[in-house]
Amino acid sequence: MNHRDSDKKKMKIELVPEAGDSAETDATVPAGEPGSNAENRASSAGDASLEAWKKLQDDNKDLLQTLQRRQADFDNYRKRIEKERTDDSKRATARVIEGLIPIIDGFEHALAAHGQQKEYDNYRKGFELIYKQLVENVTKLGAERIDPVGKQFDPHQHQAMDRLETNDHEDGTVVQTFQPGYVFHGRVLRPAMVRVAVQATPASKKTVN
Repeated sequence: MNHRDSDKKKMKIELVPEAGDSAETDATVPAGEPGSNAENRASSAGDASLEAWKKLQDDNKDLLQTLQRRQADFDNYRKRIEKERTDDSKRATARVIEGLIPIIDGFEHALAAHGQQKEYDNYRKGFELIYKQLVENVTKLGAERIDPVGKQFDPHQHQAMDRLETNDHEDGTVVQTFQPGYVFHGRVLRPAMVRVAVQATPASKKTVN
C-alpha cells in the first residue's frame, strides 16, 4: 500500500509542471498577436491617408497653374484680336481720308482763285459751306491738319519745296505752306509742302546790295 501511494504521488508531481507549462504557453501566445497587428494596420492606414492628401494637393496645384496659363493665353488672344480690329478700322478710315484730301484741296484752290470778287459771292458761300463741312467731318474721323508756318522744319512731317534766304526768321523756320499736310493717329497721310527760311550768306548780301 505504501509503495503504490508513493508512485501515485510521483505521478501527480510530474503532471502538474506539464499542465502549468502548457497554460503559460497558451496564455502568452494569444495575448501578444492581436495588439501588434492592430498597430501595424493603423500605421499603414495613416501613411496611405497622408500620401493621398499630398497627391490631392499636388493635383490641385497643377490644375490651378494650368487654369492660370489658359486664362493668360486667352487674355493675350483677346487683346491681339482687339488690336487687329482697331488697326483694321484705322487703316480703312485712313484710306477714306486720303481719298477726301484732294477734294479739300480742290475746294481751297477754287476759293482762292476767285478771291473776294462780288460776282462770285453766292458761288463762294456755297463752296465755303461745303468745304467747312468736309473739313469738319475729316477732323471727326481723327485726321489732323498740318500747317506749320512759324514752326521749325520737321522732315518727318514736312516736305521742303523751296527755301528763303533771310535774317528775319530763325534758320529752319517754315515761312510758307504751299499745301497743308495731314496726320492720322500719328501716321503722316501727306507731308506739308513748305518753304523754309535759311540764314543769308555774306555773298548773297553783297549781291542784294
